Amino acid sequence: MRRARKFFRLSAGERWLLFKALALVAFVRVGTWVLPFRVVRRITARLGRPAGRDDLLATERIAWCVDVAGKYLPDGRNCLVQALSMHALMERRGRPSRLRIGVTKGYDGELKAHAWVESDGKIVIGGTEPDLERFVAFPDLQGEPT
Repeated sequence: MRRARKFFRLSAGERWLLFKALALVAFVRVGTWVLPFRVVRRITARLGRPAGRDDLLATERIAWCVDVAGKYLPDGRNCLVQALSMHALMERRGRPSRLRIGVTKGYDGELKAHAWVESDGKIVIGGTEPDLERFVAFPDLQGEPT
């Protein structure tokens, strides 16, 4: 009941964005299970084409919607799923962002990977700067992949 009250306290724009985030996170999660990364990336790039106007929701609220959507889906808080979803939603709203994927060697010698999104020089989803300093980022994944 408390969740329902919180939901209805959101503005109409935030509720709509939450639904979009839920659908996108679900699609990306399933897509990463059954499709090659390049196909999922191509689809999210198309979904992220600017819609022509900014709905004025703050970047932090967009990240909040992606995070909340991830809580309600199996493995929806996976960093790649969240980063791909956030990047598409940001780009759709005409806000420049960078999808970043980095790797590091863990303490056990295993290769570890992580994904995050940056906008205006700040990390908007996927961790904090001190946490990400140990990752070596791949070159930008900007533009629609071929």
